[in-house]
Amino acid sequence: MTAELSSAYAECRRINAHHGRTYYLATQLLPAEARPGTHALYGFARCVDEVVDNPPPGSDPEAGLALFDARLDSVFSGEPPSDPVLLALADTVRRYGLDRWLFDSFLRSMRMDLHVSEYDTYDDLHRYMHGSACVIGLQMLPVLGTVAPREEAAPYAAALGEAFQFTNFLRDIGEDLGRGRVYLPRSELAAFDVDRHLLEWSARTGGTDRRIRRALAALVARNRAVYRRARPGIALLRKRSRPCVSTACTLYESILDEIVAADYDVLQRRVAVPLRRRFAVAGSAILTRLAS
Repeated sequence: MTAELSSAYAECRRINAHHGRTYYLATQLLPAEARPGTHALYGFARCVDEVVDNPPPGSDPEAGLALFDARLDSVFSGEPPSDPVLLALADTVRRYGLDRWLFDSFLRSMRMDLHVSEYDTYDDLHRYMHGSACVIGLQMLPVLGTVAPREEAAPYAAALGEAFQFTNFLRDIGEDLGRGRVYLPRSELAAFDVDRHLLEWSARTGGTDRRIRRALAALVARNRAVYRRARPGIALLRKRSRPCVSTACTLYESILDEIVAADYDVLQRRVAVPLRRRFAVAGSAILTRLAS
C-alpha cells in the first residue's frame, strides 16, 4: 500500500472514530485486514450524509450530490480520485468487487431527504431505507466475508442495516424534526393518535404525552423484531468477523433499552448507551475472540 493510500484510509478511520463511536468500537473487533475497507465505506457514506444534513452555508445539497455522482464515475472507471475518502473507496471497490448500483441506490435515497419530509407507511419508509441502510449491509458482506454463498447471507445483512437505521430514527426524533423530517411512519403514529404537530409540541416544550410513549413503544417492538430477523445471518459470516457484527448488533439494540429506560422521553435529548456498557460488551467480545 502506498503512503498516499495509507493516508487516505487513515482519514476514513478518523471520520469513523469521530462520527460513529458505537460502530467504530465494534470495528476494532474486525480482523485487521477488514478494517480499512470498513472505514472507507463508512467515510464515503458519512461525507454524502453531511452534504445533505449539514451543508455549508450557501451551498446547494443537490449540486453536492451530483458532484458525488460524478466522483463515483472516477471511482469505477479506474481513474485515481484526488479526494482521500474517494481514493480509499476506489481501492475498496476494486479489492472487493463492489457493484456500482449499491452506491447509486444510496445516493438515490440521499436525494429523497432533500424532497421527502415524511412517509405514510412502513413500506414507504422501507423503500428509503433500502438505499440508505440495507445496501450498506450488502456493501459490507464481501469485506466481512461469508461461509455461505453471498446471496444466502444478503437478506440478513440488509435486515441488519434496516435495524440499525430504524434505531437511529427512534433515537434522533427531535434532531430530525429540527431538519423538518419525520422518519416514523405516519400511519403507525396515527394508530396512537400521534401526528407531526404533537411531536413538534413535545420537542418544543418538553411536554410528555402518553400517546407518544405508546406509539414509540410499538415502534421499538417493531425494531426489535427486525434485529431478531437479522441475527441468524451472523452465523453465515466468516468466523473472525462475527464478534464485530454481534457486538454492533448488541450495542445498537441497547440504544432501544436506553429509550425504554428514559420512558420514551427522547424528543429533547439524544439517549446513548453508557460508555461503561459499551466497553463491557466490546471487552467481552474481545476476550471471546482471544479464547477462540
